[in-house]
Amino acid sequence: MDDWLTAGRAAPAVLVTVAATEGSVPREPGAKMLVARDVFHGTIGGGHLEHRALEIARAMLEEGGKGGMRRLERFALGPSLGQCCGGIAHLAFEAVDADQMALLAQRRNEDTWRLAALDGEPDWALCDGAGRRFAGTAALSFARDSGTHVLKQEGGRRWLVDAVLAPRAHLMLFGAGHVGAAIVRALGELPCRVTWVDERDDLFPAALPGNVTVEATDTPEALVESAAPGTSFLVMTHSHALDLRLCHAILSRPGADWFGLIGSDTKRRQFEHRLRERGVDAARLEAMVCPVGLPGIAGKAPAVIAASVAAQLLGVWEAADHPVASSESN
Repeated sequence: MDDWLTAGRAAPAVLVTVAATEGSVPREPGAKMLVARDVFHGTIGGGHLEHRALEIARAMLEEGGKGGMRRLERFALGPSLGQCCGGIAHLAFEAVDADQMALLAQRRNEDTWRLAALDGEPDWALCDGAGRRFAGTAALSFARDSGTHVLKQEGGRRWLVDAVLAPRAHLMLFGAGHVGAAIVRALGELPCRVTWVDERDDLFPAALPGNVTVEATDTPEALVESAAPGTSFLVMTHSHALDLRLCHAILSRPGADWFGLIGSDTKRRQFEHRLRERGVDAARLEAMVCPVGLPGIAGKAPAVIAASVAAQLLGVWEAADHPVASSESN
């Protein structure tokens, strides 16, 4: 998901950011690619644009510049690069500051605004989600409703205003068995946060994707109760009794958060009966997703289930981000 950020702590490298766009382009403002001499991480959309950006970044590395090594380049994708999308992409190139990358990595689950001077003396700052500076020296007023963009001051000095935002989608996943582990792997490169819950601490792998937080607890219902509104829930523990307790806790929450339960149609009917006896509202039971995964994918291998569930969750999260577009397409 954010391999550019993880890799960015190992300079020397150049960070390439889509700073602004006009018309149809491969990636949106804020998309990034981190370029070292022999490897690169992330993507700004591939094709000739990315190839040209790699050339420029590596030429900058050969020049050996330090903090003053930065530039803003305009690319007309149709006339100059022969790409059929035909829009215009403005790319910012900056020498990587490893300390800045380390601060950003610590805040991967918090909104951060990154300010970088593209002209004049080198200067930068990091600001929190409210726009308050907490690192660097740049003092600059900027619009937080414009996303990543280029700001031009009086006198013509240009700044990259870069929104490094925490993923909005959050999944609370209960169960560290084979399927749970496969789902974590499938979501590891996707724009989401995962809280992975199980009482069996020894089941969690030593290496985890950067967007995953582990909670080893024997009171998982407490995590359900304290979860923020909008959290998605997925239950697949080793115990049907625990599954039932978690179902009750999730379906008793206010609101209508997405909730999936692994299992068959038979398991669904059994759980519906028991949850009705516990007073769960019929509308909430109807919204419970069980079986999970996309219709038509019947494979039972953990990796197959994980791919299907990951695609299902992406659809849920996209619909939540774009409710108008989603309703118009139905």
